[in-house]
Amino acid sequence: MESESRRIARVLLDSPLPQLDRLFDYALPPELGDVPLGVRVKVPLRTAGRVIDGYVVDIGSEDDADRPLSEVDSVVSTVAVLPERLHRLARRVADRSAGSASDVLRLVIPKRQVRVEKAWTADADAVVPDSSAVETAEAVVGAYEGLGAVLDDHGRAAVEAIPLPHGEVQGWAALLAAAATRTLAAGESSILVVPDHRDLDRLLAALEELLPAEAIARYDSRQSNPDRYRSFLRSLEDAPCVVVGNRSAVYAPVRAGLVALWDDGDPLFGEPLAPYANARDVALIRQEQEGSALLCVGHTRTTDVERLVAHGWLQDVRAARRVLPRVVLSTPQEMDQPTAQRMPSSAFLSARNAAAEGPVLVQVSRPGFAPSLVCAECRAPARCAHCGGPLGAKHRGAVPVCGWCGRGARAWSCPSCSSTKLRLASSGSERTADELGRAFPGVRVIVADSAHLVEHVSDKPALVVATRGAEPLAEGGYRAVVLLDGPRMLQAPDLRIGESCLRWWSNAAALAAPGAPVHLVGVDGGVARALATWNQSGYARAELAERAPLHMPPAARVALLEGTQVAVARALDGLADIGLPKEAVLGPVPVESDDVPPRVRALVRFDYGAGTRVAAALRAAVVAEAVAARRGKGRTARIALSVRLDILDPEL
Repeated sequence: MESESRRIARVLLDSPLPQLDRLFDYALPPELGDVPLGVRVKVPLRTAGRVIDGYVVDIGSEDDADRPLSEVDSVVSTVAVLPERLHRLARRVADRSAGSASDVLRLVIPKRQVRVEKAWTADADAVVPDSSAVETAEAVVGAYEGLGAVLDDHGRAAVEAIPLPHGEVQGWAALLAAAATRTLAAGESSILVVPDHRDLDRLLAALEELLPAEAIARYDSRQSNPDRYRSFLRSLEDAPCVVVGNRSAVYAPVRAGLVALWDDGDPLFGEPLAPYANARDVALIRQEQEGSALLCVGHTRTTDVERLVAHGWLQDVRAARRVLPRVVLSTPQEMDQPTAQRMPSSAFLSARNAAAEGPVLVQVSRPGFAPSLVCAECRAPARCAHCGGPLGAKHRGAVPVCGWCGRGARAWSCPSCSSTKLRLASSGSERTADELGRAFPGVRVIVADSAHLVEHVSDKPALVVATRGAEPLAEGGYRAVVLLDGPRMLQAPDLRIGESCLRWWSNAAALAAPGAPVHLVGVDGGVARALATWNQSGYARAELAERAPLHMPPAARVALLEGTQVAVARALDGLADIGLPKEAVLGPVPVESDDVPPRVRALVRFDYGAGTRVAAALRAAVVAEAVAARRGKGRTARIALSVRLDILDPEL
């Protein structure tokens, strides 16, 4: 007698356990009726004796009805929140990052909001931009040589944004809005990804000049849960739209005709949660899978993007007519002046003359009054007696406060020379504003940093002292820009500090009015020349050439392994069959902690061609250690091995 066939659902479990990162077969009971693909379900987890959430990825049938299978407990919602294209993307990102697909989906699929879901209908009418918006978009895109063909052919490009305002919005925002409008007019959706909320607001302002609100789906961490779920449901609809948001927006489940990133070198594009995939890498994977157009837009060029340009994978697109900022470098005489003179005479005179006409931007490295203090006698850094953190001052004459634990140090004394006197070692935004306020009597001084949020300033005379990345927009552009603290910024122990500084300075220079001077104070060498000649791509090429012999990113990929000594050793043994060179592994070295057993850390450097095999081997090691720990010590056992790929600044 032949056995009867039965329906089978293949379910991806929403679990952080690495050993559960696969599809599980469950029987579909008849009373559930037709179950669409991609819906949320609840299923039993036999190993834990409980019900867990999951997503239906596939439905089939089998003749072997005698095979013991658990049944799907219930269908949570009939909304297909996991379309096949989103599952493929999540699976590919997880595999590349040695992570779990459920961890990826947790970043993009919001928690269910029942009221929003009940009010939602998926039959929204398609929004078509009006002819004037399309004409404006064509004009903006036409200012870049070959960009129209890239969009039409769904090509890939690294675009150097015009560093001048376009009307009331920044040039880069006008470009992204124009590209999205052009794509929407062709009946396709776009995904526009920016680093932070300031960039998001500026891009939304540019989009609102061209498109109606119903055409825009906003992915924003500042949204309430209902609003976020409403935007997610909008991106599930067949009607094309423009998705705009921060790093998680790159996963939006639309059928994208365009994916564009602004300022891909910003560290905010790096996901701090497992599997730690950078939004730029996700965009590259998505373009490869879906064949959409891909734009990496910036005033500067990261070494990651320059590597792809050098390989011919990205086309180099620039403005048909380049209009560049007027950058002024410090003279050799000014470079030889004592470091106590923070702003040389040429920059000071330029700022004073410009402040009579309109706003002047002064960029500094740190917020606060005096971020760091030193002993007035021996110049030793002042440290907290409780935790060893750096001491700083909130204002002139204030009690020193630890930057780590927040304790006051009223009775501080130097452990080296026993002096009780402190000296200001650095100037933050508030101290700089205080000093400039005395040097520019009668001129309004505005502080813009993390504690003083300023988005816009008028065209009236003012000195705007801002930390990097917090510069407000000025009506008509700044009449002069002064970039201070360059030498201090370049001293940071960071592999990418040169290109980071170039990005900060380039973005600030782009806020200047046409023809306004941009003074880079106290910096020379390759970074200064790249800014002065506006040749950021040349600097990125030089950086790549220096890193290639050392196998440092992005010339090579890097994996960080951390765990017990036994677990790390087993994971490294699992890489033996891949054939990596002996010098590919750095470490292991001990990690300073109180963990028992003690933990170690190792780095593995490998070529891009070996990425799939390395990621698979490391993922298998993570799963093996997780299973062994669960069997031996129960649920409370500490993770024996963690793996993170594509470390941007590797150190041991």
